[in-house]
Amino acid sequence: MKTVEQRSLTKEQKDAVGLLSIGTFLEYFDLMLYVHMAVLLNELFFPKTDPFTTSLIAAFTFCSTFIFRPIGALIFGYMGDTIGRKSTVILTTFIMAFCSFIMAILPTYTEIGITASCIMILCRVMQGMAAMGESIGAEIYLTETIKPPLQYPMVGLLVVFSVVGGTVALGVASFTTSFGINWRYAFWIGAVIALIGTIARTTLREAPDFADAKRSLQALIKQSNKDPKALENSIIGQEKVSKTTTFFFLIIQCIYPLAFYFVYIHCSDILKNSFGFTSEQVIHHNFMIALSELGVMLFFTYLSYKVYPLKILKVNLVIITILFLICPYLLNNITSPVQLLFIQILLVVFSSGEFPASPIFYKHFPIFKRFTYSCMIYALGRAIMFIITSFGLVYLIEYFNNWGILLISLPTLLTYKFALSHFENLEGKRVDYLQTKMYSE
Repeated sequence: MKTVEQRSLTKEQKDAVGLLSIGTFLEYFDLMLYVHMAVLLNELFFPKTDPFTTSLIAAFTFCSTFIFRPIGALIFGYMGDTIGRKSTVILTTFIMAFCSFIMAILPTYTEIGITASCIMILCRVMQGMAAMGESIGAEIYLTETIKPPLQYPMVGLLVVFSVVGGTVALGVASFTTSFGINWRYAFWIGAVIALIGTIARTTLREAPDFADAKRSLQALIKQSNKDPKALENSIIGQEKVSKTTTFFFLIIQCIYPLAFYFVYIHCSDILKNSFGFTSEQVIHHNFMIALSELGVMLFFTYLSYKVYPLKILKVNLVIITILFLICPYLLNNITSPVQLLFIQILLVVFSSGEFPASPIFYKHFPIFKRFTYSCMIYALGRAIMFIITSFGLVYLIEYFNNWGILLISLPTLLTYKFALSHFENLEGKRVDYLQTKMYSE
């Protein structure tokens, strides 16, 4: 059977890419604004303690965004697989806007005590849950709307815009703190732009693949009234999710959270404790990293149109393995923030995880279970790795110095290698076809 190729977008597809990209940017701006301003905001919304306890509080605050994501994955995954992809991404964007509004007006710890801490954590939990339905929903929408090879860079573009959102959040944080502007203005901006994104997404149509499958299911339900076995014997009725594929997709999700936390959170502590950086200087330093990450991800997005995405991930795996192996030695011998900046940039740009091969992974889940499983796996992967990395690094580095990083990174990298091999095997002959046919023109 001939594989359908797509090398240009229809007008409707262009509109969908534009709306979803802008919406993803707005969503991640709101989600990452607190993360990148945490060095400042944690001092305002939590009690002052010793450095070790402060690190634990910072880890807990960070993880609160991700711990409850599996619940969000169940809720929004179910919505996405029953009500539809469009309705889900609209609702999640509205939740992000609402949480940003609450954080913009929330009194500090010195004003209302522990109540401020609890409300802030609750807002972060809600944002983390909502981000599940938004990011995965948008990627699945384009996966089911556009065909390869154009599918890969278009879905990759959503990831790029999520990084743009985080980068702009960093830029706003850097600008706000550098010029002494009230930090609340940043959250007001986040609330307004997320609300605009919510309204804009109401113009989307439902994803074609999902809409077609939904119509087929409704027809089968009518037919099953006459023949009870019709639904059971249909392709839809026989759809099952592979436990092995589920497990290996979970492994795929573990690389990026490891690198993200190490680069943006752990290294921020190094800058403050070893080089005497202020909160404002840390934010500016991280902004430079985010800009570098954005540039490389744009390159990978373009490259996925020319090179089969799984090949890109295999090359990245080799590079990131070498980097993590020598990272403890480098950290023990750095003498300037510039050297640390170089290490951080290399780690974050090559720890792409599933990017830019997301559509390949999504396609191996049944269409009426795709949203739920993809959201749940993504949520579990982030939650597990952020908990392990954030709390694990606090103790491992306390006892093993920087060599403790290897106790988390090496098992993660090894299992990631097996996960990539699994999906290569699933692709089978299609991999060879795509490499020789699609990318030869």
